This record gives sequence, C-alpha cells and structure tokens, in this order.
Amino acid sequence: MIANILRVETLNTDSYEYSNMTPDATIDRRSYLKAVGAVGATGAVAGCTGSGDGEDGEDDGTEVINPGTAPGFPPFEYTEDGELVGFDVDLAEAAIERAGYEVGEWTEIEFDSLIPSLTQGNLDLIAAAMTINEERQQQIAFTDPYYESDQAVLVAEDSDLSPESVDDLADQRVGAQSGTTGQDEVDTLVDDGIVSADDTRQYDNYTLGVQDLENGNVDALIIDIPVAQNFADGRAVSIAFTIETGEVYGMGMRQDDDRLADINDALAELQDDGTYDELVAEWFE
Repeated sequence: MIANILRVETLNTDSYEYSNMTPDATIDRRSYLKAVGAVGATGAVAGCTGSGDGEDGEDDGTEVINPGTAPGFPPFEYTEDGELVGFDVDLAEAAIERAGYEVGEWTEIEFDSLIPSLTQGNLDLIAAAMTINEERQQQIAFTDPYYESDQAVLVAEDSDLSPESVDDLADQRVGAQSGTTGQDEVDTLVDDGIVSADDTRQYDNYTLGVQDLENGNVDALIIDIPVAQNFADGRAVSIAFTIETGEVYGMGMRQDDDRLADINDALAELQDDGTYDELVAEWFE
C-alpha cells in the first residue's frame, strides 16, 4: 500500500487541506531550476546572511540563503555520482530563487544535527522531509507544509517475517533513522512492550538501515512511505504494512528569520503555476 502524493492547497499549518496531484509533465532538473531562477529573481530582501556575486564577480546585493539536508533519504535527498539531488533539493532551490534570494552552499549532515546547526546559524533553511511536530516547533519555525506522508514497515524479501500490524513485530529487531518520526514509532513499540529496547536499532541514514535489513541484521525498518517505496523498487526489500500517522513535511528556518514569509509565498507560487506538480512527476512517477 502506497500513500497518495498530495498537494497542499491552502499552505496553512493551522488547517491542512489537500487534494490529489495529477502532474502531467516532467522536465530536466537543472534546466528547470535555471528557468525558475530567471523568473524568480525579483522581490524584496530582508535580513542578512551574506550576499551573492553577480556575473562580474562583484557583490550584487542579493541575499544568500544557505540550505541544509541529510542525504540518504531518496527520492527527497540523496547523493548520485557525487552530486546532491532529490525532490527537496529542487524544491528548496526553486523556492529560494523564486523568493528573490540566492541559493548558497548546501550543508550535508546527519538528520538529528540539522536543527542544532540551524539554530546555531550554520545554515539558514532545512530541506530534509522533516515532519512538522510540536517538539520541533519549540525550536524552529516551519514553512507551510508541502508534502503528506505516513510510515511504512520494510522487511527483507527473503525474510520469513510477514507482519501485518505492529503487534506482529513482537520480539523482532526493529530499526529506524535516529531523530526521525520513524524512530518515534520504534520508541512507541518499546513503550507499549511490543519490542524490547535491546532489540531496537538506530541508523545515521536509511541507506545503512536497508543494508542491515538485507543482511539479516535487523528484521524490520520503520520509514516514511515514499522513501520506503523507493527502496522497495530498487532493493531486495518490500513494504509489509503501513502505519497511519498523518504527517506533513515543512522546511525549517530560525524562528526570528523574517524571510520565512517570502519562502511561503514562493512555495504557494510554485504550486499555483504547476512547477510543484512537475517536480513531483519527475521524482515520484
């Protein structure tokens, strides 16, 4: 079972409303970003985290937003042939440029280091399929949501384990990426007495987790549905069942960053003009 890819119509974190997406075109990733950047290079600039260089190498006064992510979460963010790619990468760069800012240097670190790095000023925007929740909102501000997902339970294709619910994970070794909502689900299994804490596994990224799953070192992984499907399409693993969590992703910024409103406006424009649908078609279909 695969969750529908949904588009946020209202882009309002107080009342999430979604409708099924029906993207009908794909485009070259770099060509698309160049086109979006050309269209979006207008707008007011507020705050200061550096400025960009123009074609002549002189400071052109364009403010820079330095994004950060945690690779190893395809198709949202991962490394391919030494290049950082993915849906979040493209969407973040498009939103930054549409808002009138310059995309700075990407920071690639472990997922649970992203929020500390943001609050310490080492990066300006998190684009990492990060679920909006109350605990994180106490530390950072989120953009309006841009994606909805539930959790999936992955098992190895050659495994004798065929769970249909969380109760079937009793006494199994269950893992997730540290700092994620998948890890929260693992913690719930421990709290409910279904899984022993000694039988849980944490990974810096899900690529390592899937390798452990294929090698028989862990019995199941709990992971966001679209990423689980991506691994199931290319690795010797399959989705056993899903856990409905109703999560929504947002990009993270510092709570005092006035540019948040500009990024929200840019995300809304990207949805209205069909750019968002094109990126979904490219990365998920």
